[in-house]
Amino acid sequence: MSAHLESVVVEHVDTAAIVARGRRVLELERDALAVSADTLGDEFVRAVQLMAACTGRVIVAGVGKSGLIGRKIAATLTSTGTPAMFLHPVESVHGDLGIVGPGDVAILLSKSGETTELLGLIDALARMGVRMIALTAERASRLARHADVVLDLGVREEACPHDLAPTTSTTVTLALGDALAVAVMHERGFQAEDFARLHPGGALGRRLLTRVRDVMVTEPMPVISPNDTMREATVCLAGRRGIAIVVDNDRMLGVITAGDLARVLQREPDALTIPVRQVMTTAPRTARDGELGSAVVHRMETHGIMAMPVLNELEQLVGVVHLHDLMRAGAA
Repeated sequence: MSAHLESVVVEHVDTAAIVARGRRVLELERDALAVSADTLGDEFVRAVQLMAACTGRVIVAGVGKSGLIGRKIAATLTSTGTPAMFLHPVESVHGDLGIVGPGDVAILLSKSGETTELLGLIDALARMGVRMIALTAERASRLARHADVVLDLGVREEACPHDLAPTTSTTVTLALGDALAVAVMHERGFQAEDFARLHPGGALGRRLLTRVRDVMVTEPMPVISPNDTMREATVCLAGRRGIAIVVDNDRMLGVITAGDLARVLQREPDALTIPVRQVMTTAPRTARDGELGSAVVHRMETHGIMAMPVLNELEQLVGVVHLHDLMRAGAA
């Protein structure tokens, strides 16, 4: 394209109209999500209870764009502790029904509720005793009539200007799938530790698997006596990365930090001769050796702390954890 022709094309682009079209799509989908949130009720509760009580797997099925959304819903369920599989309705009647068992629950996706391929799967699921949850925009549809639970998408208009391409409906379906997954996760008591076991790879795995005990310093410990002076505390602070832990008979009494040293130097002319027991923080924030590193990083950043004493279940001092070490280990 010549420079002259390119300038002509640019001059005739209606940028405001393009932005307006994009904004209209986002607004329509936002409004549809708001309606879905406002109308969520007893049927959603029933769906969550069915899934939480499922002794088998959650089978997700849909055709076309609904099928693509269904694959994502199945993946989200599996990663949050609810075993799930996507089943293509066409392949299901050609042998893939073998993955379905009587203890399973099915989530069937169809805006119209009349998708021929999906309706062909309903009879087979019913014969196997599989409970069905329908996500549809048509409560009078055949899919809705045969399902045990119906979640109404509430979508009457697609964001597509011709009201044809699945846009708003797939957005709401995806969001409802996420809502189901999170609600079931809570019902099953799925914790961050469980999530970590299912995501051992990459940065997420490192953040969730890093424990305080993995990065804490145990030797040499920055320990001083309550009768030591601030001069001894200063030496400890300089050599032990900004923290000195005050211990008496193996019992932690408090901590001295570089901040404590700076404050006492400002107000006391003979600061270095003062006993540390008069300066120490007697109720310091601590970490547990079995805690997730990410949780400790959050506390440290919230309270502006660079290092924390680490205690075990018996309240015994077992180490010191430093924010920089946690960051290097990928705990944040």
